[in-house]
Amino acid sequence: MYELSVKSHFDAAHSLRGYDGECCELHGHTWDVEVTVAGNTLDEVGIVYDFKDLKAGLADVLAPYDHAHLNEVAPFDEMNATAENLARVIYESMAQRVPDGIDVVEVAVWESPIARIAYRP
Repeated sequence: MYELSVKSHFDAAHSLRGYDGECCELHGHTWDVEVTVAGNTLDEVGIVYDFKDLKAGLADVLAPYDHAHLNEVAPFDEMNATAENLARVIYESMAQRVPDGIDVVEVAVWESPIARIAYRP
């Protein structure tokens, strides 16, 4: 099994509905996002999945969130814009973009350099 990961980031604000604490107020983060995919088979060049394609897919998934108020962007206009939900939504979007034979293993989201959440199915 081969695993490869790419990392990107975006800047966005959010507020946590129903949260008893400061994070219920509008605030922002530079969100770092790492996607890890895996596969067993190498192509004729010896690549399991091209880093370029994984980076492009992640950029497409993150584009609607960049410099946005997440609570106003679907699906977070109806779902709480927690890091946990963000990781799962990004996972689901990435899983639809990778070809057969490649599995998304994990999506990790950092709200800060010291706070990370990961989603694995």
